Amino acid sequence: MDQHQDRDRDRDPTEAALADRERSILALERRGFTGPGAKERAIREELGLAPVRYYQLLNALLDDPRALEHDPVTVNRLRRVREARRAER
Repeated sequence: MDQHQDRDRDRDPTEAALADRERSILALERRGFTGPGAKERAIREELGLAPVRYYQLLNALLDDPRALEHDPVTVNRLRRVREARRAER
């Protein structure tokens, strides 16, 4: 068995890679959207999700260490936005 296989075998299952849908959510968040409703339309058409469900999944994803490892720039930006909105309340 090579070193790569040893490392994978010893890895904690909670450290598994993000699922395709989770990676797609982060990819959509990296994009810029112009015009009203463009992002919601992309959420429905590309991910097949209702916007409310999308934002629930996104919010949970922001607290997932795997997401931070996968895309630290996007996750940290969205965390800052979330915290700023919470502070306004």
